Amino acid sequence: MKGKISEVFKSIQGEGPYQGNLQVFVRFFGCNLKCSFCDTKLDRYNEKTVLELLEDICVYKDYHSLSLTGGEPLLQLDFFREFAQTLKRKNKIVYLETNGTLCQNLKKIIDYVDIIAMDFKLPSSAGMKSHWQEHKQFLTIAKKKEIFVKAVVNHGTLIEDIFSSINIIKEVNPETMFILQPENPFEGLLVPKLEYFRRVCEDNEVNVKVMSQLHKQLEIR
Repeated sequence: MKGKISEVFKSIQGEGPYQGNLQVFVRFFGCNLKCSFCDTKLDRYNEKTVLELLEDICVYKDYHSLSLTGGEPLLQLDFFREFAQTLKRKNKIVYLETNGTLCQNLKKIIDYVDIIAMDFKLPSSAGMKSHWQEHKQFLTIAKKKEIFVKAVVNHGTLIEDIFSSINIIKEVNPETMFILQPENPFEGLLVPKLEYFRRVCEDNEVNVKVMSQLHKQLEIR
């Protein structure tokens, strides 16, 4: 079995509560969504077996965890499962970055991941249809693991989408951290909107944080 892998590299995690931790990133090729703000344009890949991918990883030392990212890693379900199982046998921390829509695939690999970084794809931010039902089901499955949710905020983001996110979090797992992430970390004009959304979340007793993408600020991968 071979997986389509776009790149493997070591860097700091730039998003979420693990921001600043060293990780080895394994970027899976392919995605099932087309977000308007996507900043990972994948146009090439190498086909690798699990053994070949492990050899790529072995050159890196002293890191917190392995970030299996994309694209959308859960699209390559069978390869992902075999790879994640192998990582767990080697006592690695498996950190899954996902768009939170492939619920049935998550069920099949949930035992082999440790941390889940899940996106809420807000329709007004991403410029596409809503995925609220998939997000709700995904978060329900994911809550047996360490999980946080992030949502990109831009000038088009509507408060209605923030309320939809709040309702899902409170209904499924009220302890979930909700991260509001500005699309452009250098966009000062977004600050009032981010602050307003943050206050709304706090007023609704959601554990919310506003966090920019550190790797973009540092101009690294």
